[in-house]
Amino acid sequence: MRLAGRQRLGFYPLPLAEASRIRGLLEFSEKTCAAIDPCIGEGKAFAQITEGAHAHRYGIELDAERAEQARSVAGEVIHGNCFDVQCPVESFSLVYLNPPYDFEVGEEKSERMERLFLEHVYRWLKPGGVLILVVPGTRLGECGAVLSVHFRDARVYRLTEPECVQYKQVVLFGVRRTRHDRDRLQDNDITRARMWYASLTREMEKTPPLPGTSDRVYTVPPGEPVRMVYRGLPLDEIEDLLPRSSAYRQAAPILLAREMDINGRPLTPLHGGHVGLLCTAGMLNGIFGEGETRHIAHWQSVKLVDKTEEEEDGKTVIRERERFSNELTLVFARGEVAVLK
Repeated sequence: MRLAGRQRLGFYPLPLAEASRIRGLLEFSEKTCAAIDPCIGEGKAFAQITEGAHAHRYGIELDAERAEQARSVAGEVIHGNCFDVQCPVESFSLVYLNPPYDFEVGEEKSERMERLFLEHVYRWLKPGGVLILVVPGTRLGECGAVLSVHFRDARVYRLTEPECVQYKQVVLFGVRRTRHDRDRLQDNDITRARMWYASLTREMEKTPPLPGTSDRVYTVPPGEPVRMVYRGLPLDEIEDLLPRSSAYRQAAPILLAREMDINGRPLTPLHGGHVGLLCTAGMLNGIFGEGETRHIAHWQSVKLVDKTEEEEDGKTVIRERERFSNELTLVFARGEVAVLK
């Protein structure tokens, strides 16, 4: 995952237009059901998917601010790691899972988070319960081991909103098999299902788009309230206590070094090379000027490649030479931006 994605804790919310189409393929009974989103984020997509349903809504979110926002949607939201949450197996009527798209780095091997989340939460779904899984289509085959054994009546649709197309997202609908159904499965049935998921990974363009209505509607069974227990660390309390710890005070000057504030005039006139070093070191960044000429200046070092062509023995030889230069970006108060190279 890109650094920006890690800073967001892998938070890529489902567009509400897609959530509305998913809702069109679900049918809730008049009885109360239990639904959970293990990566609820702000809860907007989960609210749209369960709109109009008589449901006990639950959520799990790693980010404190998003968890607080999701509490306006779900009756119970746990702020913490999904893998530290325990609840009775086969207790939820509906699981909506849109996990982080990343690798989990382990001591022995690295595994995809999509599969790890699915392996952890599918047991919470009761037999006959509905799974809604949103993942990149290129990762669907890695989830095939769980899906082929534990879910029936699976359908996969391609998501078409621009944000979803960027990550090649698909949505899978499936119904949790009963133990009797699993016992009746043949090896050929499992192999055939896994090959089907693998083929979808390779031929995403052939996957039909998610429709607003369909001849296949998934009925969500009723369910009772669920008791979830968080066995992980209290993240809010740790975050508040950390700055007061002696270890943090010792490490902070190294990990969070303060920016140097350098003032004064040089003893001797600066040459061009001196100025270049100061610029690329960030010591000449800042706010300068007054009125309309007031601006923000930011210097950076950029690599340039010069290409030359030479004739040698009747052949054209292209030579490349790398060099570094300074680049200055100016943002003026009037909104104009200039880049000087």
